Amino acid sequence: MPINYDEIMRLKAEGEEFSYRERETMLYALGVGFMRDPLNERELPFVYENGLRAVPTMATVVAWGQSLIGRTGVNYLMLVHGEQRLTLHKPLPPYADIVSDERIVGAYDKGPGKGALIVSEKTIRDKTTGEKLCTLSGTAFCRGDGGFGGPKEGAPEPHPLPSRPPDLVHEADTRPDQAFLYALSGDRNPLHRDPRVAKMAGFPRPILHGLCTYGIACRSVLSTACDYEPAKIVGFDVRFSAPVFPGETIATEMWLDGAVVSFRSRVKERDVVCLNNGKCTLAI
Repeated sequence: MPINYDEIMRLKAEGEEFSYRERETMLYALGVGFMRDPLNERELPFVYENGLRAVPTMATVVAWGQSLIGRTGVNYLMLVHGEQRLTLHKPLPPYADIVSDERIVGAYDKGPGKGALIVSEKTIRDKTTGEKLCTLSGTAFCRGDGGFGGPKEGAPEPHPLPSRPPDLVHEADTRPDQAFLYALSGDRNPLHRDPRVAKMAGFPRPILHGLCTYGIACRSVLSTACDYEPAKIVGFDVRFSAPVFPGETIATEMWLDGAVVSFRSRVKERDVVCLNNGKCTLAI
C-alpha cells in the first residue's frame, strides 16, 4: 500500500508513560561497551549504583515501544534507520518516570525506485515535574516506498565534517555477543540475533543494532572530548552509513571546534564508515 501523505502527517502518540530504574541505566551502559576494563574507575559511575550517571544516548531507549513509523504502511522489510538526532534539555537522570509524545514531522519522496524519507520526533518529559528532558528525531529510509507524491525537498541536511585530519581517534571493541546484551535495553529485532533472519535480510550473519553503534560512538566522545562528564553533551546527531558485525572494532574520529565535536566512526577491520556526519554539541 503506498504512503498516504496526509494520513501519516496526522499520526501522533501522546501521553505514553514509561519508567526506567538503576538497573536499566547500568544495563544500557554495559550494552554499549562500558567497563571493558573492570578496573577503569572513570567508567564505574555509569554501571554502579553508588553515584550512578546516565549515558546521554540512553535517551533513545528509555521510551522504547512501537514507533509511529510502523503505522505509516511502509514496507518494513525495506526500512533502514537513516539518521538519529538527540537534543538534551537537561542531563538525563539515572532513573525516572517519564511521559512521551511522538509525531511524524516530515515525509519526503525520493521518487519511484528511490525510496522515501520519513522523519519522526519524540519529546520526553519528567512525569513528576513536567520538565522536558530530551527531544529525539529519527529519519527512516523506506527503500521500497518512493513515488507516493509527497514533497521532494526539505529533509534534514547532514552535518559537514572538517577536511583536516581528526584531532582525536578513539577505538572501541565490540563483543561477539554484544547484540544480545544490547537487545535487553529494548530493541528485540531478530535481525540482530537470529542468523536465519539475518540471511533473509541479505546479511551473512546478524548485524549490530545501529543505535548500539551510536551509543558506542557516544562513549568514545564522552571518554575523550568530554572527560567522562555526561552533562557536557547537549546534542548528539549522526547518519548511519554501514552495518557493523558484532566482534568488530569501531574507531571514532573526532574534530574539536569550540562547542561542536564533529565525528565519524569506521569499522577498523574493513575500513568502512559506519557512522557519518556526526555532530556532538557541548554545553557552553
